[in-house]
Amino acid sequence: MRMFFSGQWQDKSETIPVTNPFNGAVIDTVPRGTAADVDTALKSLQAGAAIMRKMPAYDRSKILRKAAQLMTEREAELGRIISSEEGKILAEGVLEASRAKETIDNSADAAKLVVGEMIPLDAAPGAKNKLGFTLRVPCGIVAAITPFNFPLNLVAHKVGPAIAAGNAVIIKPASDTPLSALKLVEILLESGLPPEAIACITGGGGEIGKALATDKRVRKISFTGSYEVGDSICRMAGVKRVTMELGSNSPVIIMDDADLEKAAQLVTMSGFANAGQVCISAQRILTSGKIYGDFLDLLKPKVEALTTGDQLASGTKMGPMIRERDAIRVQNWIEEAVGAGARVVTGGQRAGTMHAPTVVADVAPSMKISCDELFGPAVAVTKFSDINEAIALANQSQYGLAASIFTQDIDRAMKFAREVDSGNLHINWGTQWRADLMPYGGLKDSGMGKEGPRHAIREMTEEKMVVLHLAE
Repeated sequence: MRMFFSGQWQDKSETIPVTNPFNGAVIDTVPRGTAADVDTALKSLQAGAAIMRKMPAYDRSKILRKAAQLMTEREAELGRIISSEEGKILAEGVLEASRAKETIDNSADAAKLVVGEMIPLDAAPGAKNKLGFTLRVPCGIVAAITPFNFPLNLVAHKVGPAIAAGNAVIIKPASDTPLSALKLVEILLESGLPPEAIACITGGGGEIGKALATDKRVRKISFTGSYEVGDSICRMAGVKRVTMELGSNSPVIIMDDADLEKAAQLVTMSGFANAGQVCISAQRILTSGKIYGDFLDLLKPKVEALTTGDQLASGTKMGPMIRERDAIRVQNWIEEAVGAGARVVTGGQRAGTMHAPTVVADVAPSMKISCDELFGPAVAVTKFSDINEAIALANQSQYGLAASIFTQDIDRAMKFAREVDSGNLHINWGTQWRADLMPYGGLKDSGMGKEGPRHAIREMTEEKMVVLHLAE
């Protein structure tokens, strides 16, 4: 596929292959964009931002609604593209395509709700006959820098609200998974989005990301990825708006009164969907010592039932990791934990990009598999004595994106909700759950700002204060 900027699809002499993570087969190629391409794109996007700023909310909503309709019609195609380039099983690819359609549809709704508020100025001393209200206006150009693991829906979470708010947008998709983003650009253009209002530059993240972060024409950056890259972008960005959706090592607390069957089922789902390559994957399974062995006995067969292999094949429950070096890293962390006293309950094997679903027990909180972000198909099980120790262990992390607890005790559940430092908290469910309309974001090193179309629009607009000084 070609990349898109300055109102047209563009080729380059140098290209990047897009491969199937399972077998390495080349699916397609994309151009290797450069900082010079970013500069050219931004010149056109400045004109696009002016067009979008003047476009009525009704028209912006209509474009997004049409795009959602086309995404529904092409759901199977989009799902297969996602699975082919990313490695998640086909059912998960189709689910992501469906969720991305909902995100764009929610953005169409939110486009009609970009509102300010009345300010009661007469409540201030000396403000008689003053009337105040705020206006929300577009930032201008929004840069959407997106990761490989949800190559369509996480693009939609940035592009949809940006358009809804009246901005132009430039997308830098992950180099491993650029095809889904390019397909979304096709759909938006077909739906009537002005060509000057969108760009998608494919290529190396370092060069293109730096060009976007440092350019003053970009007024807002929305990034999803690792803490290290997010920190670098923030340092380069200077005075501009940023939303950072960064890493995590999500804890799941399993109390002694938990429904253990349900907990084991949902830890399996939350820990191994998309081969564990989800920011809110269950990673640290903090388990009461009273039911520790019983829980492991229930978890083991459920994890072993996850058939692995070709993500496009019927019956596969977990596909490959995105790159072999990531699978090697997961293997190394598991071996390091075992060397320090942990034990593998099931799994542990690797072949190329395929890493077996793995349960590691007797994990100390200081082990890398517990204190860092694994981002792979393994869960680390650690024992605790009471709710206070469980909460202390949950908070013993630089991250705070998602956490969950299984308990039948409302007091324990509310103590968890009040005291665990996490942006998303789940009671009697796994950590890997997100409604695309909810405010979604993390605490601590998991980032800043919120996604969810209505909430993201506040991040992608600026506020003006208007004061009417009325006559007596």
